[in-house]
Amino acid sequence: MIKKPQRLLREGMLENAALHPEKTALVIQGESFTYGQLADGALRLASALVDHGVRRGDRVAIYMDNTWPCVLSTYGTLLAGAVFLLINPQTKQEKLRFILEDSEAAILISDSHLENIFIPAVNRAPAVRTVLVAGDIAQAGQEIAAGVEALADILAHTPPLKEPVFTIPNDLAALIYTSGSTGTPKGVMQTHQSMVFAAWSLIEYLRLSEDDRIMLFLPLAFDYGLYQLLMTMKLGATLIVERSFAFPAVVYKRLIEQRATVFPGVPTIFSMLLETYKRKAISFPDIARVTNTAAALPVEYIPFLKKIFPNALIFKMYGLTECKRVSYLEPELLDSKPGSVGKAIPGTETFLLSPAGDAVGPETPGILHVRGPHIMAGYWRRPELSGQMLKAGDLPGERILCTHDWFKYDKDGFLYFVGRSDDIIKTRGEKVSPVEIENVLHGISGIKEAVVIGVPDATLGQAIHAFVVVAESAGLTDGKIKKICMSNLENFMIPQHVTLVDEMPQSPNGKIDKKKLLESGRA
Repeated sequence: MIKKPQRLLREGMLENAALHPEKTALVIQGESFTYGQLADGALRLASALVDHGVRRGDRVAIYMDNTWPCVLSTYGTLLAGAVFLLINPQTKQEKLRFILEDSEAAILISDSHLENIFIPAVNRAPAVRTVLVAGDIAQAGQEIAAGVEALADILAHTPPLKEPVFTIPNDLAALIYTSGSTGTPKGVMQTHQSMVFAAWSLIEYLRLSEDDRIMLFLPLAFDYGLYQLLMTMKLGATLIVERSFAFPAVVYKRLIEQRATVFPGVPTIFSMLLETYKRKAISFPDIARVTNTAAALPVEYIPFLKKIFPNALIFKMYGLTECKRVSYLEPELLDSKPGSVGKAIPGTETFLLSPAGDAVGPETPGILHVRGPHIMAGYWRRPELSGQMLKAGDLPGERILCTHDWFKYDKDGFLYFVGRSDDIIKTRGEKVSPVEIENVLHGISGIKEAVVIGVPDATLGQAIHAFVVVAESAGLTDGKIKKICMSNLENFMIPQHVTLVDEMPQSPNGKIDKKKLLESGRA
């Protein structure tokens, strides 16, 4: 018998529910849910969405914490043939209103504790016909003009959808809203085909299997968090979910109790892990895979991570929402290529071009371009912005993703991140990579975190401003840090300003919020 290929995002979940309905699909804040429960709940919600007029291609906004209803809502939307957009629960009212209005979402699904934010937003988003609420609906029912229903009632009383709504791989599966350079969020359009391909490519190079138990404390609205769910459902593995990393001790306890095997993190999380380790040695021997993305993993972290996760393969990766993942470094090369983010993920290709469009050679910075089935369809209702990112390829009709990020290859073809086009600092007529300065700062004993930003300067064009978090016992001052930089960097790369901060501000996705740092530096 020929096994049917998985062409749609929902198919992996349904297939695994049919094969082993009693297997644990998710452990959410300590409570277990099976594949059978997930399929049943998602089909009930899909039936309700169809009853509420949701049609193939309609958008359903999900504004929730990392919870069981959030997962049900994601798969219920897919089973109804609709397009899901997961919105970070930290999103404030005006941004939420914009996303609802821009996407023309027909349905909003949210948690009752977020009602003070979503009620005024929904009342200014006329496309939203119905709001489904997990929790008490009393206030929302009184204050929202659109229809309001309790999600629990729907799941209890709506019969499951008999057949998922007809969908093909070219249909949109998700809108993933990401911050724009203008400050206005833009929706990245991803099809079933692009997301299924990306999930399987990640599964292949991470060497995952149905026996894995993946830890998740990143927001599902963050594509890095979302793909942990998608990979789990494709494999028939188990996802262990926490709402965040706000209480590290809770996450550490869950890692041990649930015998997690995969730990997806970002540098800010790894920084917290290192600080814990320095106070008291911790170790998670069951973890077999550690992954990093969102920002470069400082080389200095790696020896500590090897002690914290003694049996783990450590994967350094680079990606962007517009194609999910671009490259990864084989863990076996971590010591020989410590600064590299590796090569293109399976089934894809990368190449570097100069601003004039010419190919560049080894050790020469160029703009990274990506080919592959994982590339976005474009930005929702943003044809001009789409045209800036999607370029014509060599084949007729082919689209190539221009990342606008600067990289270089070494002689072996491995990629090294130089900087994002927006981050490159132009000072004294020179182009400076903040990453190069950050690497020096991370090498200074006593510096826990470092970020370098260019700030406007009438004389220099841009001045280099370094923000650092310093250990209390280090005895470092801005003057001492500058002096060390003078010994390790060219004159034009030495920071004019060094600011010591207690902690780095973070975006909802766990990245360091450079805009807030820039604002504080101007204050």
